[in-house]
Amino acid sequence: MLVHELITKGDPQATALIYKNQKITYQQLQKTVKLIQGYFYARGIRAGDNVGLFCKNSPEFIYSYFAITGLGAVVVPLNYMLAPREIAYIVKDARIKTMVTMQHIELPMQITQLVLPEFIPSLESMTYDETPVPSDLDEERESVIIYTSGTTGYPKGAVLSHNNLISNAGAIAEVLMINEKDNMLCVLPMFHSFAWTVTILAPLLHGASITIVESFMPKEVISTIFEQNVTVVCGVPSMYNFYITLGNADVFDTVRLFVSGGAPLPGEILNQFNTKIGKPIMEGYGLSEASPAAVMNPLGRGKAGSIGKPLPGIEVKIADADNKRLPPGEVGELIIKGPNVMKGYYNMPEATKKAVVDGWLHTGDLAYEDEDGYFYIVDRLKDLVIVGGLNVYPREVEEVIYKYPGIREAAVIGIPDEVRGEDLCAFISLQEGAAYDKKALLAFLQTNLANYKVPREVTILETLPKNATGKIMKRELKEMYAK
Repeated sequence: MLVHELITKGDPQATALIYKNQKITYQQLQKTVKLIQGYFYARGIRAGDNVGLFCKNSPEFIYSYFAITGLGAVVVPLNYMLAPREIAYIVKDARIKTMVTMQHIELPMQITQLVLPEFIPSLESMTYDETPVPSDLDEERESVIIYTSGTTGYPKGAVLSHNNLISNAGAIAEVLMINEKDNMLCVLPMFHSFAWTVTILAPLLHGASITIVESFMPKEVISTIFEQNVTVVCGVPSMYNFYITLGNADVFDTVRLFVSGGAPLPGEILNQFNTKIGKPIMEGYGLSEASPAAVMNPLGRGKAGSIGKPLPGIEVKIADADNKRLPPGEVGELIIKGPNVMKGYYNMPEATKKAVVDGWLHTGDLAYEDEDGYFYIVDRLKDLVIVGGLNVYPREVEEVIYKYPGIREAAVIGIPDEVRGEDLCAFISLQEGAAYDKKALLAFLQTNLANYKVPREVTILETLPKNATGKIMKRELKEMYAK
């Protein structure tokens, strides 16, 4: 099956999407996607093109995504919180010539921008010749390129096929027991693989409904869950903090299932949620390169603190440095094999070879398996910091800090945050004679980085601690911050 064929799975008269009290049936969804597909073709989008999609959560995001893939083109969803500098890098790296946007974006290169509010209202009056659909589309064809931060400080594009996404959506739907009576909440950003596969593709696969919320405003989301009779809620750990504080068992009465991912779920949040709301949270694990879900707690048989068991059709093992399976209880790298593993990083063959070895995706996460086959994350091999469920690599932030005048050294670490799970703290030292203006530095960073990547705190040191080879020792910085 191809990704865009999912919009044909539901009863034509059944509700597919709910957005701001507007209900869109599967029949209306199909019609709108076909109209937009014709418009895109008339504007020059062809099979094999990489097309940027810069849009907040909305039906328009879904229409555009399926219209693009229906033409045999590849979607490149862009994080709408990125600064123009960051968008420009992805546009150039992915060789994007056309972008579908909610508004015009000022970029340092010439690129066609199809602005949704400018053409959506006129769709019904437009006429097109029958749009040619490539006859050679198959499940192994590229469907999407999801950019994820790299340890070099520059994002890498994980290329996912139609089969990667469909197989993963099917496995998720099986474990969550999704059916046509479900109403899935989509408040996670659609550009994120967690939101797209779990809260969009999985419910569409079984003709279920999707309630779309543009962004996470806690009181609004809780009201929407209650008013729209949502049955499945997915979120990141920081969201569950708000549900505990602002919600109660009555407002979540229709919800049969809560799912947490994107970052480790603290045991205290899980316990408080169970006590106040009276319903468990199913924790899972994944990454963009795995489409993204790989491990999840079985429905009704979850273990607190565990990320669960491998999803159907996916192999997971804890491996040593030689990729040999370690026995239960021993800590090693968690690696994944299955139809959900990406085709590779876009135009990065060497990085792909390092990430996928003999079909096994190396996650860079340290974990162990218990005697019952449940997996537990221990720590990360990488310096990844997860801010409100979004991945941030300190090296990327450090590279921007170094561009500010007068900076001699810079190091960024993750620090605990009650609301977002983690936040960032930057340690810097200045060049001799350089003046320091904190407001000016933060303004510079806000111009060049998405807001969630801007450090919450900045600390000046005379010099940063280093080891014998001159490498900055972040472990000492973390200990220093903890004091």
